Amino acid sequence: MRNPRLEAKPLVLSAPSGAGKTTIARRLVEAEEDFAFSVSATTRSPRDYEIHGEDYFFIEEKDFLRMIEEGAFAEWAKVHGYYYGTPTESLVRAAQGGRHVVLDIDVQGALQIRQAVPEALLLFILPPSVDLLIRRLKGRGTEGKETLRRRLNTAVQELKAAEAFDFFVINEGLDEAVREVRDLARKGQSPAGGSSGTLEDAEALLEGVEALLERDKLLLDD
Repeated sequence: MRNPRLEAKPLVLSAPSGAGKTTIARRLVEAEEDFAFSVSATTRSPRDYEIHGEDYFFIEEKDFLRMIEEGAFAEWAKVHGYYYGTPTESLVRAAQGGRHVVLDIDVQGALQIRQAVPEALLLFILPPSVDLLIRRLKGRGTEGKETLRRRLNTAVQELKAAEAFDFFVINEGLDEAVREVRDLARKGQSPAGGSSGTLEDAEALLEGVEALLERDKLLLDD
């Protein structure tokens, strides 16, 4: 059911791990006054650079489960062994004043938002290639062999749901990707010349990830 308290259309960014959606979302909010974060909650531990209440609300699993029972989330999902969710009150606060609410969430959460807020704009962020996706994941320095495999298996499931999204943005250059996301949000339609990505690009990436997993060569050293 549509929430009548929402005054601005949510902008949902989803992507496979390593595609750069969080960086795009952060840059967009920092640069544009008419965009604001809806801070998500998670049960995972914060990374060194993350701040409670700014990047995420980091909470205990028992508290997260209690919030689910209380209906406190607009969407929630369990991803990579941890719970993630968007507190409804956070979403409402960010929407006030006519700003675009930016949700940096997984595909499961995006589909829940689409059901709860049909007018939400869903953007799927894609890396230019499978090889670059792997390099970005390795570049974090926190992804072991099994973690990489798990994330790419998750990416397969996420890419299979890509047809539910409104637009596709290929993150080849950060500044260009941010501009494209901004224009799509403000106009609600593809800019002149079309968006940089298509459903066919998502399907091609899916085929590439599946092929790598099948050959089991993705984790070899460069």
